[in-house]
Amino acid sequence: MEKVIHTREQGSREKMLMYGAERLTVRELLAVLLSKGTKGMPIESLSREILVSLQGVDGLREATVEDLTAIRGIGAAKAMQVIAAIELGNRVYREKREEGYLIRSPEDGAEYVMEEMKHLKQEHFVALFLDVKNRVLARRTVFVGSLNSSIVHPREVFKEAVKRSAASIVCVHNHPSGDPAPSREDIQVTKRIAECGKIIGIEMLDHLIIGDGTFISLKEKGYL
Repeated sequence: MEKVIHTREQGSREKMLMYGAERLTVRELLAVLLSKGTKGMPIESLSREILVSLQGVDGLREATVEDLTAIRGIGAAKAMQVIAAIELGNRVYREKREEGYLIRSPEDGAEYVMEEMKHLKQEHFVALFLDVKNRVLARRTVFVGSLNSSIVHPREVFKEAVKRSAASIVCVHNHPSGDPAPSREDIQVTKRIAECGKIIGIEMLDHLIIGDGTFISLKEKGYL
């Protein structure tokens, strides 16, 4: 049986109790989460090894079970603990952001989705449904894959908008390349959805393209 080592994780737990989780480093949070190391790999070393192997927080955010179990001292159970904790954090963050978030400008819309969408490896087309005061009622991923006007159909967007009694919508999609410059397809999709919105009576306020920490508003570019 492997000898369990508890040294550093006790300090991380005590620090969390005294000062709160927000005062802990990512390595210390991992130590609290994983609870214990193994023989030859105490918890402080294991937590450090995870961050080094995955090249920091960005790598940790996108890690798979296979990525984690490739690290010495991490089995399937620990890998699933880490991934479940990351997913839980993402969901709590998203739900908190969706509670009446007010969109007054393209910057507000981009800030609402940036942290999640700038890391995506595929294009995601997302619709934000707003009330009469431009507060977010809900969000929905309409399509995943390369944007194409024949695939991203307005009915999928406005079906949910009608269901939510939305007064307006903001469409968002990401460019995995990191460059938010609009393509011809982006512009075609934007105009098609906007035209349908005018007929239905639900205004398309903007279409934002998310890059790597940057964004472009197609309304500001004159396409709406």
